[in-house]
Amino acid sequence: MDRVFLAFGLTVITLASIGCSGETAANEPPPPPVEVTEPRPISEITDADVALAEGNRLFDENQTEQAIEAYRHAISLNPDLADAYFQLGIAYDLLQLQNQQAGIVTQSPTNSNSKGDPPKTPSEKAFEKAVAAYERRIDANKDDHEAHFNLGRTYIKLLKDDEAAKAFKEAVEIKPDDTEYQTELGAILIRLAQYAAAIGPLKKAIELDSANARAAELLEDAKAGRQRIDYALANRNTNTNQAVPPKANRSNTNTASNTASNTVPPPPPPDATRPKKEPTPEKKPDKPADRPRRVTEKRP
Repeated sequence: MDRVFLAFGLTVITLASIGCSGETAANEPPPPPVEVTEPRPISEITDADVALAEGNRLFDENQTEQAIEAYRHAISLNPDLADAYFQLGIAYDLLQLQNQQAGIVTQSPTNSNSKGDPPKTPSEKAFEKAVAAYERRIDANKDDHEAHFNLGRTYIKLLKDDEAAKAFKEAVEIKPDDTEYQTELGAILIRLAQYAAAIGPLKKAIELDSANARAAELLEDAKAGRQRIDYALANRNTNTNQAVPPKANRSNTNTASNTASNTVPPPPPPDATRPKKEPTPEKKPDKPADRPRRVTEKRP
């Protein structure tokens, strides 16, 4: 009987404690609401680097038009901010692609220069200004490897591969232990069909970062390209060095000519009836394939 009363008492105490805890939880004040701060208007930003960072954030969130506004504001605060020009060119390219996918027809510029060249797109103008800004940075500091590297990337956007290769070489000479610099140098040398020269930077890139899959893939392309060139050169040399028949001895010239005259039949007379061969029409050269303009990317 004592055990029964003991168990009953423990149950009552347990229920009472549960009720008290429930009342305590119910009487606790609710947590304060989380304040949601509105993003700062771009026009109120007074620091060019902050405006550039805001543009990058908007660009990553696929708010391309707002990102363009931020980049333009950054440039207005600092006209020498080369990275803002570069990102502005990327954003203009992406906006054009998005408009094309949405079926939006944008009015292209109609003004051409004195040479009659096609008008430049907003992205091309931005990249050209980026080149000028990066060159000003390099003039102020010849050892600015980032400026050399980004200058090379900008030249690629303008389809100036030779200038891009030169800029990448400068970056690699200043900072040879950067795997990205070595990779981009190898990539541009492959585009220039300088396969043998591309092997060294790509091997160095893999040596610096064994997980650099892009450099490993490019290295295979460079080796294959070098093999194709070596094979073509070997075949050309073989054809050039083929044995040439020896010249006839002058003393036997008459004998050889007499023998030939006795064995080779004379040509037919000019008035012999023979179908005339129609002249082969001149073959026009094939139209070269259009070169792709550029590939949009997300970040520099």
